[in-house]
Amino acid sequence: MNIAIVCYPTFGGSGVLATELGKALSEKGHSIHFITYQQPVRLSGFHANIFYHEVRVPTYPLFDYPPYETALASTMVDVILNNHIDLLHVHYAIPHASAAFMAKQILARHNKAIPVITTLHGTDITLVGRDKTFSPVVKFSMEESDVLTAVSENLKQETYRNFNLDKPIEVIHNFVDVKRFHRKSAPGAKSLLAPNGEKIIVHASNFRKVKRVDDVVKTFIKINEKIPSILLLIGDGPERPYIESLCRDHEGCARIKFLGKQEQMEEILPLSDLFLLPSEYESFGLAALEAMAAEVPVISSNAGGLPEIIIQGNCGYMSNIGDTDDMAANAIKILSDLEVHKQFKKNALAQAEKFDLHFIVPIYEKLYAKLVPLTLS
Repeated sequence: MNIAIVCYPTFGGSGVLATELGKALSEKGHSIHFITYQQPVRLSGFHANIFYHEVRVPTYPLFDYPPYETALASTMVDVILNNHIDLLHVHYAIPHASAAFMAKQILARHNKAIPVITTLHGTDITLVGRDKTFSPVVKFSMEESDVLTAVSENLKQETYRNFNLDKPIEVIHNFVDVKRFHRKSAPGAKSLLAPNGEKIIVHASNFRKVKRVDDVVKTFIKINEKIPSILLLIGDGPERPYIESLCRDHEGCARIKFLGKQEQMEEILPLSDLFLLPSEYESFGLAALEAMAAEVPVISSNAGGLPEIIIQGNCGYMSNIGDTDDMAANAIKILSDLEVHKQFKKNALAQAEKFDLHFIVPIYEKLYAKLVPLTLS
């Protein structure tokens, strides 16, 4: 099957999931065509049946804002017509679903019917999509998609709450390649980060306010008072200057390390003892799932879709949003007892295995087969 995937190429969960899905489908023999404005960060190395098509947006003095959506729709049409594409799968509604609708109408003039799947990922519904500037287009684009999917039951319900939508939404959870993340760390690597045997605590995000990275720091400071620890902050974004300033105001600043954006999370997570994710909202929590696949217990908020992947008191703990005292107490409970920590690590891996790509990718394949039955018969 020839499948076109449209996504953002960045470190966000929607781009990561879309890229990993494309790679997994290519390994099963499908030809995958990525359409986006730059090569996705997770698309490294050579893959014989993966192709990347860059969306080029011309700049003219007339445009204060380059018309990306128009250029995207035109690129979709070009790729679909010239590569015998069977199906178009767009990730993150804005602006991909509306561009897909435009492309579909143009293709109809060429006697080419193309089914469109739109996968909702989170802020395209809960934040950006609710903005009155975008909401009519977002709703229309969802209704015009042949199939709508969401990465969690929570996001499905949020979509129905935020939009007066009658269209059914199928929940297909995010997935993780457990084999990729469940690996031994490089000899000596942990001692370089924690030379005195400190516990290594990790947070990874795009440093937006919704991630509450300040709560990560507050929780870490309380943990470090009881258990010597190192905090690794991975990622970048608008809140980073504020978080750096916050860290400098505390004596434990030397124990907090900013690593910036990191593509090879599978090399960092196995070094970790605990993962912190105190977000105000997570549609799913892919970062937490990747940590669990590396046998890292998770301390998080109980927001959004996180209760769908974290088992309370088994592979981690969830607290109310902003309750850093409870988060720290739960972290200390895990880290202060070697046997408890070992059990939580084991449980984290077992829970992550339920979301392994080998279980989730076939669900997408069955969905594709319903839309393009002749291709797969």
